Amino acid sequence: MTGSGRVGVGLVGAGNISTEYLRNLTAFPDLDVRFVADLDVARARAQATAFGVQRAGSPAELLRDETVELVVNLTVPAAHAEVDLSALEAGRHVWSEKPIALDRAAGRRILGAADAAGRRIAGAPDTFLGTGLQAARRYLESGAIGPARTALTLLQSPGPESWHPNPAFLFDVGAGPLFDVGPYYLTGLVTLLGPVARVSATAGRARDSRVIGSGPLAGDSFPVRVATHVAALYEFAGGATATSIFSFDSALPRTQFEVTATDGVLVVPDPNRFGGDLVAHDAAGRRTITVPEPRYGRGVGVLELARAIRAGRPERASGALAFHVLDVMVSTLEAAAGGTPVQVTSTVDVAPPLPDDWDPFARTL
Repeated sequence: MTGSGRVGVGLVGAGNISTEYLRNLTAFPDLDVRFVADLDVARARAQATAFGVQRAGSPAELLRDETVELVVNLTVPAAHAEVDLSALEAGRHVWSEKPIALDRAAGRRILGAADAAGRRIAGAPDTFLGTGLQAARRYLESGAIGPARTALTLLQSPGPESWHPNPAFLFDVGAGPLFDVGPYYLTGLVTLLGPVARVSATAGRARDSRVIGSGPLAGDSFPVRVATHVAALYEFAGGATATSIFSFDSALPRTQFEVTATDGVLVVPDPNRFGGDLVAHDAAGRRTITVPEPRYGRGVGVLELARAIRAGRPERASGALAFHVLDVMVSTLEAAAGGTPVQVTSTVDVAPPLPDDWDPFARTL
């Protein structure tokens, strides 16, 4: 494997999300996408052809390609840990889709394997690297409305079965609203308020089965194996608190992310997006803070990781951050099941914001 110049990238998992990743990764001059892999090799070849990637095949074939330094793991959640560990043990750096694992033990094994191999493990979501949440962080850190004290986040929807062609995995262990969409909100909260120290929660589900609403499987039912409504109170190590709802049980779709500080409230863009304006409320009234829309999307964290590897500095979407968010989610379900607060034992040092002039389309390597 090379150690200078553009970073050779290989993707494992050629499903729906790979299209957005490939669209972005192939546009970044500092990356060279060299391989697309999937257990369904025909699907891998189709995606490779669509985006001009030279090689495609099985995951095992990808790991035999010595020009691939960085493996992007886009498999289903239940396979994340296995694929991460295989790539790390093969001497590759890894970017993992969220969640990094389904439980703490697997997450710790992944972090330990990265340390043992002298390789990086980082992971989604990378939306907090977008212009929206970066601007929110800079605004709060400017002190314009004083120190942040509380936050409110809402994710309410009727569930993805109405539009997703094969949604059963989104209602299986490792998904549901908390594990599937929660990482965006929790990563945003940790970015703005610091690590979580304690969790209280309740959880439940409205139905034990659901029906696919579109695509070739429309009308088929499937079992629901996870909580589809989770309400949590998060206490942060720095003293702030947040109230959050994660629900696939609401006929009223709604997203909200707001931070209340001592002198005002900041409404933060949807953390599942990379851009969006800020809205500040204080004694002077309401004002919109326009934020430039980014020209990039999912995969920008892979680029930031690649540049960090070359520069020998820590990456921002680190494995430690991904593990802390996993720990918080597991603690949330434990608190709901036990009816008592749960202490979060992991922590993370929140990385500094991106420089104002950070440009993913610049050639730097």
